[in-house]
Amino acid sequence: MPFMRVPKQEWPVCLLRWKDRDIKGKARGELEVVDEFRSFVRPTWRPQLSEFCTTLTGITQEQVDHAPPFPEVLEHFRGFLAKHQLIDAATGRRLARFCFCSDGPYDVRDFVVKQCFISKIAPPAWLISDVVDVRRVVGEWHANATAGADRSAERRPSGAFPLPRRVTLSIPRQLHALGLEPFEGRPHSGIDDTRNIARLVVELARRGWKLEPNTPINPNRRWPWMGKRGRVLEEYYP
Repeated sequence: MPFMRVPKQEWPVCLLRWKDRDIKGKARGELEVVDEFRSFVRPTWRPQLSEFCTTLTGITQEQVDHAPPFPEVLEHFRGFLAKHQLIDAATGRRLARFCFCSDGPYDVRDFVVKQCFISKIAPPAWLISDVVDVRRVVGEWHANATAGADRSAERRPSGAFPLPRRVTLSIPRQLHALGLEPFEGRPHSGIDDTRNIARLVVELARRGWKLEPNTPINPNRRWPWMGKRGRVLEEYYP
């Protein structure tokens, strides 16, 4: 169960496995981090980072200038999956059941598919299965945990922490909802975001919440800015 956070300049993943899987493949809810993968990515379209991006993520121009381009990062990551016997090293065929998880639907559903278009490569088969939108799962858990209950501390259901209404469930707010705050590391750093997403899913599993893919991936979807042969129509990005 790899957990991803995919800014276009970074590819960070935490790999989680069930600790207590029996011989029939069933688990009782204990997940643990068994490995991590991280690579910066050298942009080929608009390769100069903005000051806003550097300030937000901490990624420097030097880091991406010396990083491999996206197709090479995909190959390195493919090797990582093969090392853990999740896919076949030669064919890329899945050898085990796993899914990708991210904060919100955008990382794999949109950003990776878009980057494959820009890089003029097909999204690999091992990447385009449905994913788990962790933000949505946390929201569903919190809504269920607080349904019909007084929001005061005296009557709040066990483990459910209050959230303001109609707010975006950022990673720090999700951690708060599950009583896991504070955020560990630097917010908006890809690897630190990923590690905190993993914390969320480990806790959801510990509480017995069902984890299953909830976001479909359409590798053939086209956006208005897509031109021919991987060309980005600049008029959509002033």
